[in-house]
Amino acid sequence: MSTATTSSTTEAPRRRMSPRKRAQRARWAQYAFLIIVLIVLISVSDPRQILKVFFRGDLVIDTLTQGLGHALLNTIYYTAGAFVLGLTAGTVLALMRLSQVAPYRWLAGIYIELFRGLPAIVVLLGFGLLPLAFPGLEIPFGTYGVVWLALGIVAAAYMAETIRAGIQAVPKGQVEAARSLGMPPGIANRKIVLPQAFRIITPPLTNELILLVKDSSLVYIIGLSAGGYDLTKYGRDLAQTNANLTPLVIAGLCYLVITLPLSFLVRRMESRAQRAR
Repeated sequence: MSTATTSSTTEAPRRRMSPRKRAQRARWAQYAFLIIVLIVLISVSDPRQILKVFFRGDLVIDTLTQGLGHALLNTIYYTAGAFVLGLTAGTVLALMRLSQVAPYRWLAGIYIELFRGLPAIVVLLGFGLLPLAFPGLEIPFGTYGVVWLALGIVAAAYMAETIRAGIQAVPKGQVEAARSLGMPPGIANRKIVLPQAFRIITPPLTNELILLVKDSSLVYIIGLSAGGYDLTKYGRDLAQTNANLTPLVIAGLCYLVITLPLSFLVRRMESRAQRAR
């Protein structure tokens, strides 16, 4: 009786599944679940109807030929202008946040917390309606100026924190060495600290650029003339006119044409930085 009991207790650990086996079975279960979901989706979908609604041939041609290129350029202009403004203002705010003068730190902190908390669409709408509060006010460059200011102001709040982190990541010994050689603080920041900081924060700044590309789709809220249409407004109007989603799909693919190379660039820069470490 005792021998049987002993043999059963010694065999029990052998029957336990190893962690590798459990992980392998879990992976196979996930693959099986994914295959089942795909089979269900295929069985309940109508490919002809999907092509008709999302990829109608004549609407693809109309979307590509009726002004898509101009809308794509507008999206790039809106994004580029807002990024330049946001980067410039964000750098100033980051330096203010690190300043030894307390009011500068307070002002930068209030600005950053305020515009990080406000949705970009609210800021865009506020700038679009600004002439109501200030009759006769004209923002330079018209619609472009409004978009650049609104999106740039919001982007500056996010970039300021990124730039501040980059500045703080620069070894303090280099700054101390520059000052020991008699270099003024402003020149030390401009020639030593900021170049290294921007090298460190290039990947997150590129991510900010990608977010700005997508935020540019909100400019429809300020009311645009046909010459100022961005990709979303252009695709949306065509989709509503034709009661079909094909133009919006084409517009979405254009956003991917812009953002996917940027995302690939970010991954390359991050992997290169990891190898350098």
